[in-house]
Amino acid sequence: MKNHKLALLGLICLFSIEAIAQKKSKKDELITIKTEQGTMQVILFDETPKHKANFIKLAKDKFYDGLLFHRVIEGFMIQGGDPESKNAEAGKMLGKGDNGYKIPAEFNQNLFHQKGALAAARDNNPAKESSGCQFYIVQGKKWSKADLAKQAVRAARKISDEQKNVYETIGGAPHLDGAYTVFGQVIDGIDVIDKITSYPRDERDRPEKNIAMKVSVKKMKKKKITRKYGWKYAA
Repeated sequence: MKNHKLALLGLICLFSIEAIAQKKSKKDELITIKTEQGTMQVILFDETPKHKANFIKLAKDKFYDGLLFHRVIEGFMIQGGDPESKNAEAGKMLGKGDNGYKIPAEFNQNLFHQKGALAAARDNNPAKESSGCQFYIVQGKKWSKADLAKQAVRAARKISDEQKNVYETIGGAPHLDGAYTVFGQVIDGIDVIDKITSYPRDERDRPEKNIAMKVSVKKMKKKKITRKYGWKYAA
């Protein structure tokens, strides 16, 4: 427990330093998630500094290398980051592993569960704190205007016109908005999500074929990211 507290204290300091640095930097971290099914490039949001700093640290420490996408549901999402999934034998139930701490929720109305959204998994806790390591990437589905209207009523949450357009034309999982922290977005290789969700899986939604990941971080000029991947940063 003492080690977990020390780790969390170190992360709090890291979060503060990273938040200040991001405001001044003309560069950003580009996350690369490699699998046998292809490679995804991901941007992490400055609006979620705690989640961003944590994910970058874990990636730099090679925490995710060799871990599996252990829960895959077509039309919904792919989930990974369970430390117990590394070298896990076939059929083992996964998803309960953690790294000893949680991250406070960082909800933002402008960050939502569109296709390709990177979000933090969590257990059922009243503060909706995120897992310190497990995450998921949204595949979702396209929603009709009528279904979006029903979802807004159920959630007692307004869905902006921009978000409605994305959910109708690109797809996503609007029923998760406001419940799980979205902290990044796949900006290249979004088809990899579809490839991964196409694999057969067992009754626990674990793919019958192990889908391992390797995650790395590269500092890059924001202008270059925009030029290469079309990602537009807020002014």
